Amino acid sequence: MEKLNFSIKINAPRKKVWSVLFDDPTYRNWTSVFAPGSYAETDWKEGSKALFLDGKGNGMVSRIAKSNPHEYLSINHIGIIKDGIEDTQSDEVKKWAGALENYTLNENSGVTELKIDMDSDNEYKDYFSKTWPKALEKVKELSEK
Repeated sequence: MEKLNFSIKINAPRKKVWSVLFDDPTYRNWTSVFAPGSYAETDWKEGSKALFLDGKGNGMVSRIAKSNPHEYLSINHIGIIKDGIEDTQSDEVKKWAGALENYTLNENSGVTELKIDMDSDNEYKDYFSKTWPKALEKVKELSEK
């Protein structure tokens, strides 16, 4: 696993950026960059299960590892869901299970720096390196409205 890092400065308070990141309508908007129809089924609370799904209902099974609202959220990816079936045990999943995706928000004078750090295997490194910057631009656009 390799740690990937992305960041962007947003002219909005971190509370607004947090809302854009994790409120359902705006979450669906910015994550559509990764897969059209993306949505999350979770309450974003620490310890809660989280399903990150595409428009076809396939995606990731995760847990909210840490949640400090408006400041930090850590997601522990533990499996996949395909055709309604959760898989946390296959050899494919075991290669990357436990990967973390972290969101850190720091505000200074009304400007929020959003930092993303995540574990990625080599297979997805190029995809995330191209897609995360587009997603962050979308978060910035939505937050600065």
